[in-house]
Amino acid sequence: MAQHNELGKQGEQIAVDFLQQKGYEILQTNWVYQKAEVDIIAKKEHVLAVVEVKTRSSLEFGLPQDFVKPKKIQLLVKAVDAFVTSKNLDLEVRFDIIAIHKNATGFNIEHIEDAFHYF
Repeated sequence: MAQHNELGKQGEQIAVDFLQQKGYEILQTNWVYQKAEVDIIAKKEHVLAVVEVKTRSSLEFGLPQDFVKPKKIQLLVKAVDAFVTSKNLDLEVRFDIIAIHKNATGFNIEHIEDAFHYF
């Protein structure tokens, strides 16, 4: 596996652990619908958190969260709509980003709740 893929998988596991420590129940990871892949679908109280994880080893080209583009958002919305419908869920849906930056001493994690709206 390429080094950037390994870092991405490591970042996703760090994000899962982080969310669980904050009291989230992980419902799905790497959920695929058509052309979209949702990194993490988690639940906390009455909120379904749809989480896109972005992990970078360098901030030279921008912050990790800056790499969530409109096309990705559009795909996420479509996929989550299908997930909610297939599971017959009645929850508030929120789109989050977990931005992870690997540095010399470990990982810096930033959880951006309600990172974008789909209206």
